[in-house]
Amino acid sequence: MKKKKYLLLMMAIVFALLNAQAEVEKSVKKTNEVTFLVGMHCQSCKERIEKNIPFEKGVKDLKVDLEKKEVTVVYNPQKTTEDKLRKAFIDLGYTCEKKEQ
Repeated sequence: MKKKKYLLLMMAIVFALLNAQAEVEKSVKKTNEVTFLVGMHCQSCKERIEKNIPFEKGVKDLKVDLEKKEVTVVYNPQKTTEDKLRKAFIDLGYTCEKKEQ
């Protein structure tokens, strides 16, 4: 009798853990990445982009490469789009186009 209760308890724990894992996976938001060619010319341009773009809705991370004039943005596609991100660069006064892979 004790073995059956123990077995049922272990099965319940395993089920609860599997269910919790499924909920965690659902809550993890998928991200997209896009690289833009941005008309920046100097260190101040780079700093201005690093200061402002992360505050755009949905932006999770960005990498600015001044030498290549590239900005790679990791974003939540449920909160923003490539067009909105591109507009954010333009609103800062920079030319911006998506880099073709």
